[in-house]
Amino acid sequence: MKLLVTGAAGFIGHALAESLCRRGDDVVGVDNLNDYYDVGLKRARLRQLAAHGNFRLVEMDLADDAGLMQLFAEEGFDRVLHMAAQAGVRYSLENPAAYISSNLVGFANLLESCRHHPVEHLVYASSSSVYGANQKMPLATADNVDHPISLYAATKKSNELMAHSYSHLYELPTTGLRFFTVYGPWGRPDMSPILFAHAISRGEPIRVFNEGRHQRDFTYIDDIVEGVLRCLDRPASANPDWSGLAPDPASSRAPWRIYNIGRGEPVALLDYIAALEQALGRSTQKQLVAAQPGDVEATFADIESLAADTGYRPSVSLAEGLARFAEWYREYYGQK
Repeated sequence: MKLLVTGAAGFIGHALAESLCRRGDDVVGVDNLNDYYDVGLKRARLRQLAAHGNFRLVEMDLADDAGLMQLFAEEGFDRVLHMAAQAGVRYSLENPAAYISSNLVGFANLLESCRHHPVEHLVYASSSSVYGANQKMPLATADNVDHPISLYAATKKSNELMAHSYSHLYELPTTGLRFFTVYGPWGRPDMSPILFAHAISRGEPIRVFNEGRHQRDFTYIDDIVEGVLRCLDRPASANPDWSGLAPDPASSRAPWRIYNIGRGEPVALLDYIAALEQALGRSTQKQLVAAQPGDVEATFADIESLAADTGYRPSVSLAEGLARFAEWYREYYGQK
């Protein structure tokens, strides 16, 4: 197949593009290489992808509607993996305009391109952040998600609604995937795994927000990739049992689906740090500080619908995933 992967220089987009190249698909990557975090890391990921003869990068911002429409017209994509977004919960408090441009305008342009140049399936990244103020655990796609507590989460929920309208109006098969705290090699340097690894390696104290009471469903990147590809290869279809009298929030009479992809095992943040210290062979001090605005206290994925529909359950344990991450971290960052 010929596939478009947006955000191909990003953490998840890079991993997906590489897996698609390895299985023999023709992959076009789009990325604007913005400087939200180290562009050098993004270019290093792209160098890995460039080694595959079936990968090509187009440097473009999804806010460029005319350029995106032309790309679709020229390439004739079979399917689309949309991983590009302005990421980060906390940064959305500082620069909300970036989230409107990338996550809303960019996504709308992508939907329009898929409408006018029909594709078999659009799979896009949502986020566990959409669960917001919800406290019932595990977090399930059958739950209402109308109370986001950050603009980032609100844009991801908006993406799900926008996709539904296009699935309904134009029969465009779309699948939204709510990722739960992804970690692993080539991860984003603004996220806790690398921030914590830097502090541990340098013997610097770690600030632990919410005084250590946070819990996260840490999900290894390979599990995310496998889950995404299982969904990609199973285009969304209408739910014949869907009823407007008792609407299922994760399906529709349109070809539209929502799934969680998480490990399904919440881990206390302090336990995660201890496991990372063990993987790196060092320890450091922890400073327990107050929670930050926009942070949810706990995430815990209900993955039963993903398992039922695709036959897949994430399998990489935290210890195994952190061992692989630590090996990559030492090599990439030159830590001994």
